[in-house]
Amino acid sequence: MAYLDCIRLCNNANLADYLAWRIDGAIYGWIRPDFARHLLAYPEVFQHAQQAIQFQEHLRSKQARTLATEAVMRELHREAVIDTWVGERYPVSLGYQQTAVLELERAAASYLGIKSFGVHVNGLVQKADAVYVWVGIRTLAKPFWPGKLDQMVAGGLPVGLSLLDNLLKEAKEEANIPAELARQAQPVSRLHYRQTLSRGLENSTLFIYDLWLPESFIPENTDGEVEQFQLISLAQLADLTAQVSAFKDNCNLVNLDLLLRLGFISTTDPQYAELKQALYAEISI
Repeated sequence: MAYLDCIRLCNNANLADYLAWRIDGAIYGWIRPDFARHLLAYPEVFQHAQQAIQFQEHLRSKQARTLATEAVMRELHREAVIDTWVGERYPVSLGYQQTAVLELERAAASYLGIKSFGVHVNGLVQKADAVYVWVGIRTLAKPFWPGKLDQMVAGGLPVGLSLLDNLLKEAKEEANIPAELARQAQPVSRLHYRQTLSRGLENSTLFIYDLWLPESFIPENTDGEVEQFQLISLAQLADLTAQVSAFKDNCNLVNLDLLLRLGFISTTDPQYAELKQALYAEISI
């Protein structure tokens, strides 16, 4: 039951609680009514029309929409409505590698409920007795999920970077993995989830990679976001995942994918079929 709880926690959103964000007639995001009120305080940029939040008619180009939205988001950050600022942009699109209709400050992504993308890398070690996994402990200074367990390498996909480029960047920053080693990571899965959080809607796709590492390799954090790394067995990973709250929420999805693919959760498990169906469900915008 605990494994299913992990999946349900990451898929707890009810879109009836949100207003659609429509651009050129299509839905690109989902916005909580309380945040929509802040947007509508800028009538030169946003309007409430056809039961949705939309741009004003004069904002038709990608550049115009990006600049106008950026100005509003910066002001809302100054007013502490948006709690952080990353200085990194996400594409606003209907799906991975689809045309972006504007670019949005990363910290505002959940507030506007846009489709976002991330890369998660399982750092795996084959020992004589079992498969082991490197996990990171997030620093207590992190504004979100402080002290929680995380994959060895994980990060959101910003504008202008391919999945591989982002993987190499995050691998170097988060675990000091040389590029020639990080390039050996293999894409294995793609997971989708839609979670209601304090900031709004996390509407995400995770691209999962396995990286098999030599026993001699020890990850070392270089960006200050990880307190320390631990090498644990698949059995320990399964136990920690079953606790639901030990890992950052979406990391549990990556763990379950790994446990299923490596056969730790097998067809003999009475919830096997239900787990697979729930974990690999497709989600539209």
